[in-house]
Amino acid sequence: MRRIGLHYLLDDTGSDHAAPLRNPLMDLLYAVRTGGSIAAAARALGWSYRHAWGQLKSWEDRLGQPLVHWERGQAATLTPFAEKLIWTERLAQARLMPQIEALRAELERTFALAFDPDSHVLPLYASHDDALPLLQTHAAEHARLHLDIRFCGSVEALRALDDGRCVVAGFHTREQPGIDSPAARAYRPLLAPGRHKLLGFAQRWQGLIVPPGNPRRLRGLADVVRWRLRYVNRPEGTGTRLLLDELLREAGLQPQELPGYDRCEPSHAAVAQTVASGSADAGLGTQAAAQRLGLGFVPLVRERYALACLETALEQPGLRALRDVLTTPAWQARLAGIPGYAPQDCGAVLSLTATLPWWRLPPKRRPRKAVGSE
Repeated sequence: MRRIGLHYLLDDTGSDHAAPLRNPLMDLLYAVRTGGSIAAAARALGWSYRHAWGQLKSWEDRLGQPLVHWERGQAATLTPFAEKLIWTERLAQARLMPQIEALRAELERTFALAFDPDSHVLPLYASHDDALPLLQTHAAEHARLHLDIRFCGSVEALRALDDGRCVVAGFHTREQPGIDSPAARAYRPLLAPGRHKLLGFAQRWQGLIVPPGNPRRLRGLADVVRWRLRYVNRPEGTGTRLLLDELLREAGLQPQELPGYDRCEPSHAAVAQTVASGSADAGLGTQAAAQRLGLGFVPLVRERYALACLETALEQPGLRALRDVLTTPAWQARLAGIPGYAPQDCGAVLSLTATLPWWRLPPKRRPRKAVGSE
């Protein structure tokens, strides 16, 4: 059995953490596949050709398997074994992304306090989202604010806020969810008008992540059911699982009709990686997750991603700093650069009843008076 050793770097380059765990072998294999030659891979990595060649031969000896097919005058290609290494490593990282981000956040919090004791630390539990790690980096760079992010499902994030485990909770829902929708039933007991407020954050698209070019020409979940395609789901308690249940209900479909309803992956990235590996035909996720792997995307729903907090916490220094960061043009431009995302009331304090329709019930009708009662 091959043993794994984990390492981390203190990085002051302002990277957006696209690869939270780096491995030199995987970097080299990605570069060979992308560049089509060992020389191109060496240039991409800033290595000499001799070093890249030596690294490949060293890894082949250690693993006992060839990694690259290469003949003079022809493009270098990865062996089936090397391709399998890449896909399984990518899927493992995608599945562990919430835990990796939590570990990174804890280490960054430790060093932030060591180097700058006056910086603000703000605990934030949130549904996994592409914009939040970017916000974490931006806030640390521009506001001396460290977001101590713990990724979990939307329901668990709101429970953490209710339990006092965090100051801010990130969750997402459709722009106008029905008052009896799965999302409304899940979120309503955890958010109370007058006690909680929302901070505007982002608008994003969710839809079907499919193979490149959408070869089956899928238009929605009904097509997935009709053609008995392999679906990959998100776990119970996530906002995307609630969204799926709502879309199935609107289409007149039952969960058991969707092949793969019980097959779950923990993040949008893991869903995208599962589709990219060819082991699933479709899964609900964000446009950003699909585009990152060059996959197709069928937009279905535009939704609001909001940050919830207690009204009494709005003027706490950390939360005040977050609100200020969210309103800046620099952050909003950065957010708009993520595929499928746009700022939405960014940093504004919003009331629950004005933003979500769950509490705006229609007025009760007054009983009609019987004829002749006057």
